[in-house]
Amino acid sequence: MPTARPSTESARINLRTSPEAKALIERAAALMGTTVSGLMVQNAYEAARRIVADNATLVLSQQAFAAFVAAGEDPSEPNEALCALIARR
Repeated sequence: MPTARPSTESARINLRTSPEAKALIERAAALMGTTVSGLMVQNAYEAARRIVADNATLVLSQQAFAAFVAAGEDPSEPNEALCALIARR
């Protein structure tokens, strides 16, 4: 059985920006002691992770959660529209 290993492959992302933004990013990278690529990848990755996590989480009030659980415990009979939807291919 193969073991999980960190990938040594890399992929390229190209982008364009204004000269002012480029200069500021280069300055920030130098202040952080990293490369422009390192700074951008770290920050873009963290932002992407937050966005994905925020969109993968459903927050319900106690009342909405109770209604959700009740609907699952006592489902209603399927109506014509649901039966038609299920019958579609």
